[in-house]
Amino acid sequence: MNIKSSQTLVEEAKKSIKTLNSEEVKQMMEKNEISLIDIRDIRELWKEGTIENSKHIPRGMLEFWLDPNSSYYEANKIKDIKKIVLFCAAGFRSALATKSLIDMGFENVAHVDGGFDALKSVGLKVIQKEKK
Repeated sequence: MNIKSSQTLVEEAKKSIKTLNSEEVKQMMEKNEISLIDIRDIRELWKEGTIENSKHIPRGMLEFWLDPNSSYYEANKIKDIKKIVLFCAAGFRSALATKSLIDMGFENVAHVDGGFDALKSVGLKVIQKEKK
């Protein structure tokens, strides 16, 4: 059996998606041009916080929450969508997730190179996510 590595999948995805650096994302956030979506697991948000004004859609539910035909569809997650920019911890999950959204037919979608740490490093405000 010949199984592709996760790293190979990420590298292949990056060839067909738009990747933004954290400085570009910061500028777009300041101009209110994007919807920044944190796809990390909720436990990561509880532990490390998230970027202020980002939305949380866990990676495992992304396709379902954004599919109007899914019973899990979350209309309120995308009603004010502009350009969708996904981020995770380092940029691997978000690359795969961006490719998945493109495969679904989303056109205005990208991901952040370097993920959460890169966004923090350019001064985007981190807020704590409360446990519910």
